[in-house]
Amino acid sequence: MDIDAAILGRRSARDFTTQTVDDETIRRLIDAAVQAPSASNVQPWTFTVVRDQALLDRISDEAKSHLLAALPAGPESERRRASLTDEGFQLFYHAPALIVISGSSQRPWVAEDCALAAQNLMLAAYSVGLGTCWIGLAQGYLNTTDGKTALGLPEAWVPVAPIIVGHPKAETPPVARREPEIHWVG
Repeated sequence: MDIDAAILGRRSARDFTTQTVDDETIRRLIDAAVQAPSASNVQPWTFTVVRDQALLDRISDEAKSHLLAALPAGPESERRRASLTDEGFQLFYHAPALIVISGSSQRPWVAEDCALAAQNLMLAAYSVGLGTCWIGLAQGYLNTTDGKTALGLPEAWVPVAPIIVGHPKAETPPVARREPEIHWVG
């Protein structure tokens, strides 16, 4: 697939079939992720693959509780509170796989390095017909001791990019993009 087609076509998917994503495909996505640039070529990323739906349900419930406890007052929070208290809402949308990209270094730019790897992974997934979505709502919880324990992560690792992966039920329509604000200097 042409890189422009992948960039323009990739969308966040939140509705998946129950079809699993095989080991070879997940490995292919991770191989694409590690081709990302990193500061001083440190390559500080690690990849945790979760396919156990009971574990994903448990992490979703614990992350929702964690988010509710920290939710500030306000109209936006009330909308979020409604979804977080909905027992039918699962943070990972019942995707067949979650790949968590974590930083294994305390050096500067680890989050940026992992984000670059995440973008490569998501574009590679799209190129083979898979859907992905970065689940930002899970990040705070996954970076707690309980979250790291649930994933079997060492305490020093920092979960940066929890990305669900699966076969989308339907194509996600494009989202309107604002015209970029560009400042030309010189």
